[in-house]
Order: sequence, then C-alpha cells, then structure tokens
Amino acid sequence: MQYRKISIVIEVTKMRTSDKTNTIVMTAMMMCLVLVTTYTFKIPTPFQGYVHLGDAMIFLSVLIVGKKYGAVAAAFGSALADLLGGYVAFAPWTFVIKGLMAIVMGLFIDAMVHRNKASLRIAGVPLIEIIGMIIAGLVMVLGYGVADAVLAGNIMTGILSMPANCGQFTAGVVIASILAAALYKTPARKYFTYRLDEVK
Repeated sequence: MQYRKISIVIEVTKMRTSDKTNTIVMTAMMMCLVLVTTYTFKIPTPFQGYVHLGDAMIFLSVLIVGKKYGAVAAAFGSALADLLGGYVAFAPWTFVIKGLMAIVMGLFIDAMVHRNKASLRIAGVPLIEIIGMIIAGLVMVLGYGVADAVLAGNIMTGILSMPANCGQFTAGVVIASILAAALYKTPARKYFTYRLDEVK
C-alpha cells in the first residue's frame, strides 16, 4: 500500500513537471512570435513610434498560456522588438504596457467565466475574448498616449498617436480572433488555457 502511494505521488509529480515544461516552452514560443510580428511587420509613424501586428500574438498568448505567462511573452517579446528596432527609449514603457495588456485581458476573461458569461459568440468566437482584447487594446492606447507625451514633452503628441494605436489593436483583435477560432478546431486546442468554445 505504501509503495502504491509513493508511485501515485511520483506520477502526479511527473504530470505537473510535464505541464510546467509545456507551459514554459509555449511561453518562449509565443514570446518569439510577439517579437517577430512586432519587429518585422511594422510601419513607422510621425509620432516617434510605429504600428505593428504584434498585438495579435499578445492576445493569442493570453488565450494559450494564460494571463501570467502571457504577460511574460508580451512584455519581453515587445520590449526586445523595441531594443532591436532602435526604439530604446520606448522599451521600458513597452515592457510595462504590453505586460499590463495581457494581465488585464486575462483578468477580464476570468471574471466573465466565473459569472457564466462565456456562452455568447460572434462568428464562433467567444464574445468575452473579443471584449477582453478590446479592453486590453484600450489600455495600450492610453499607455502609449502617456509614453508619447512624456518622451516628446508634448501632450499633443500623445493624443495624436492614439488613432494609429487604435487601428493597430483593432487589427490585432481581428487577426487573433481568426487564428484562435481556427486553432480551436485542431489538435493545438489542447494547449489553450482558455477553451471557451467548450462552454455551453
């Protein structure tokens, strides 16, 4: 009996270790995707910074690895893109803003799931995922509005940067929603922290 208990403990420990390893690997992969999509697909703006497709991968990171690890992927991937792209002054701001995006999105989804608000869908995508992305995007717009104003020493620069950032996160919402809906239908769905398509 004692040996059986020990065996069960060992098996549970192995499962937890395996899950932890998978999460770390997925987080590193998502961080790389955030970095690549931010650094590669970017358009400089007149207001010091640039717009990019990295937000889509940030949103997807939260859905796959959850808010905590999603924040790690978002913060490090985005900040590295700034450093590599020559936007060094923005890197600390980006680290905080992008990490906060992931946390806010995850917190919203968690809150709605606990209130049984996960059943509504738009084109097959859970509505609370879309709303969570939008709220996170608005956090980003406000964050970079402040960052642009502080770095430029001019509040108008921060205000004028907001429309471009709104367009950026809107594109991210659309792309992430399409990718998530597609991945839910494949074996990759088992890696998602939020599998809201299962909620009835």
